[in-house]
Amino acid sequence: MGLNNFLVVGDVYRRDETDSTHYPVFHQVDAVRLCNKNEVFRSIENGDEMPIFENNGIRTAEKQETHSLEASKIMEEELKASLVMLTQDLFGQEVKYRWVDAYFPFTHPSWELEVHHQGEWMELLGCGIMEQRILQNAGAQDQIGWAFGLGLERLAMCLYDIPDIRLFWSTDTGFLSQFENRDPYDDIKYKPISIYPQCISDISFWLPENGDYTSNDFYDLVRDIGGDTVEQISLVDIFTHPKKQQTSHCYRIVYRHMEKTLTQEEVNVIHKQIEKAAALKLNISISEDVMNRQNVEKWCHEFEVGRSEVHDEIRSGRPSIIMMKSLKK
Repeated sequence: MGLNNFLVVGDVYRRDETDSTHYPVFHQVDAVRLCNKNEVFRSIENGDEMPIFENNGIRTAEKQETHSLEASKIMEEELKASLVMLTQDLFGQEVKYRWVDAYFPFTHPSWELEVHHQGEWMELLGCGIMEQRILQNAGAQDQIGWAFGLGLERLAMCLYDIPDIRLFWSTDTGFLSQFENRDPYDDIKYKPISIYPQCISDISFWLPENGDYTSNDFYDLVRDIGGDTVEQISLVDIFTHPKKQQTSHCYRIVYRHMEKTLTQEEVNVIHKQIEKAAALKLNISISEDVMNRQNVEKWCHEFEVGRSEVHDEIRSGRPSIIMMKSLKK
C-alpha cells in the first residue's frame, strides 16, 4: 500500500511568458491527501450510512460524476480550511484571501487561492478534488482525495520582498549573503543590491502561412539567445492584413542585466541575433515596420498617440495622424 498523505518537492520546467514573476524553471511542492469512507464522514452522525461514490452520477461544477455531493463538499471544506491555516501561518492571521474557480486537468472542482499582498491580489496556489480515475488507476479506487501545488519561488518572493524571480539563480554574494546561516523564521527582507535601467526593443514578423507557429516557441528562442538579460517578453500587437490575410505578431522584449547597466548597442546585438534565429528556426518573415521601431517610440512620445495607432498608420501607408499632428506642431 502507498501513502495516503504526502508532500513531493521537485523541479518544474514550463514554457511561459517571461516577466519578473515567471521563469521557465521553478520549484514546486505538491500535496496529496486520500480518505476512505470512514475518514470522510467521521464527524457526521450516521456517517457510516453515507456513500462517497454514486452510480450513474452527473458531473457538475460542484462535483465529479463518481462522487456524492456530500463527500465532495466535505473534502472541499477540509482542503480549504487546511490551506487557509497554512496561509495565515505564513502571512499572519489578518491576511486577506479569496478563492477563485479554476481549471486543472487532474482535479475537479478546482480553485486558486489568492492573497492580497502589497496592494494587489496574487495567486498563491492551485488546488482541487483529485480526478477519481487517477486514484482508480493507482489502485486506490475506494478512496477520495484532494491535492494542491505551491510554487516556492513565488512564495519566497512575497515573504522576503524579492522583486525578481531571476535573483534565485544569481551567484552574486550581495544577494546570497542576505540569506546565509539564517533561521527560516527570521524576519528577512531583501535589500536591493542596485538598480539598473531597462532597455526595450520590439520585434514584428509575419507568421508562417502553414500555421506552424506558437508564441511559446518564440519565448524559448528568446530565452535561449538572451538568457537572463531578458526580463520580460510580451505579445503587444496582432495584425491581419485585410488583402493578403497574413497575420503578424509584435513582441516587446525588455532587457535588463542583473549586475550591470546594459547599453543600447549591447542590446541591439542580442536583438539582431534573435531576429536572425527566429527567421531561420521559426520560418517567420521580419516585418518592414520592425525597422521603424525607434521612430514608433519617438512618434508615440512626440505626437501623444498610441503605439497601435502608429503601427496602423505605417501599415496602411497613410500616416495621416503623424503628418497632421506634426503640421500642428
